[in-house]
Amino acid sequence: MKKYDAAIIGSGPNGLAAGIILAKAGLSVVVIEAKDQIGGGTRTSELTLPGFSHDVCSAIHPLGAASPLFQILPLDRFGLKWIYPPRALVHPFDDGSAVFISNSVEETARNLNSDEAPYKSLMMPLVENNSLLLRDILSPLSFPAHPFKLIHFGLNAMQPAAAFAKRKFFGIKARSLFAGLSAHSILALNKLFTTAFGLLLAMTAHKPGWPLPEGGSKKISGSLAEYFVSLGGDIITGRLVKSLKDIPDCRIKVFDLTPKQIITIMGNDLPSGYKKRLERYRYGPGVFKIDYALSEPVPFTAEESKTTAAIHLGGSIDEITRAEKMVWNATIPDKPFVIFVQPSIFDKSRAPKGKHTAWAYCHVPNGSDTDMTTAIENQIERFAPGFRDVILAKNTMNTAALENYNNNYVGGDINGGMQDWKQLFTRPVLGLSPYSMPLKGFYVCSSSTPPGGGVHGMCGYNAAKKILSDYNITSPVKLVTD
Repeated sequence: MKKYDAAIIGSGPNGLAAGIILAKAGLSVVVIEAKDQIGGGTRTSELTLPGFSHDVCSAIHPLGAASPLFQILPLDRFGLKWIYPPRALVHPFDDGSAVFISNSVEETARNLNSDEAPYKSLMMPLVENNSLLLRDILSPLSFPAHPFKLIHFGLNAMQPAAAFAKRKFFGIKARSLFAGLSAHSILALNKLFTTAFGLLLAMTAHKPGWPLPEGGSKKISGSLAEYFVSLGGDIITGRLVKSLKDIPDCRIKVFDLTPKQIITIMGNDLPSGYKKRLERYRYGPGVFKIDYALSEPVPFTAEESKTTAAIHLGGSIDEITRAEKMVWNATIPDKPFVIFVQPSIFDKSRAPKGKHTAWAYCHVPNGSDTDMTTAIENQIERFAPGFRDVILAKNTMNTAALENYNNNYVGGDINGGMQDWKQLFTRPVLGLSPYSMPLKGFYVCSSSTPPGGGVHGMCGYNAAKKILSDYNITSPVKLVTD
């Protein structure tokens, strides 16, 4: 095999991001992917019927558009085009009404009625300092570059979301909207730091928005890969790395993998103490997902739901809190919190003319084999009566199917590991650098390192910076906020 300076195992956005930074620094780099298609969580396939393109995992990308790294890479030259719905998110209720988040904080606040003033006081400072805050939030644990601007975020962020929402807001609609945002943490909403997820997603919903990539999520990984190759990088697909012998000769090895796969590949080559700490790494709840081919748009009762891509289906804050707590306690909710996306409303390339695609998922206990189809569709029908009548075909993926699709999704955990306060900044282990392994030339760049899950590439960027620092190579990439 060809000799390289660095080999990256895994071609998700983090692996490709790390490859780009290293290649721009003049290193010869190869990315090795076990599957025939690159992308990790950013793949698009025809899962139901010919002509219907479905994002196999991620579909809406708040952190993709907001990523300090992606904003400075020329990904638009390599085929990435973001589509921004006029409203980032809609949260409907049983009475046919709905609340939403748009680019405008003022417009969003007005639709929250009695909570107009509290919402504006909470969100205006965050949105005004969006780019500076994101750079600190998406960095490994360290003294923040902008400490005073981070105070407003941080003092609220550490609180449990359910308690914070009820203390901050007066009405059920604002409370429920915030609960749905915070539930993206895939944690029980009485856990510390769940408010951080709600604030981050609300902030990005306002600026820059929650976009979808034209043509599917594969365009994100595709543009990263094309840029990487243009820098001289190589990509090998269809090669499963089972041991260190399967990696080309190189001085730097970077794993875009979670601890479980790293242990499988390296085994006793790992220092025993480090291996034991990796074995204690905790994975969080999984997801159950359904992809739909539809004969017509979803018949939502709330008009706002018909004109946006991302919709939260969960009802009140108490319902959402109850559902997420049940999952946390390894039980199956009868009324799960459902994240629903209808990409073809804005991207006509996703389905044949006049037809549509949609996907929905809910959280389930890690490794659950429960079929959540009926429970999910009951929640959709609750807010869109007649939904089942427009289904042409569907494809379901339980936690085992998701892990088979992407080995990083252990037990269906799409975040690459639990993101509670104990493991948010110390992933995969507590140490001076989360990206370095205690062997010279070995590193981790997956979502099992800070800042964790999400399609943002910042785990790869942070890992690459550490590598270049260790080898006394000047980083060729400076973020706008550096």
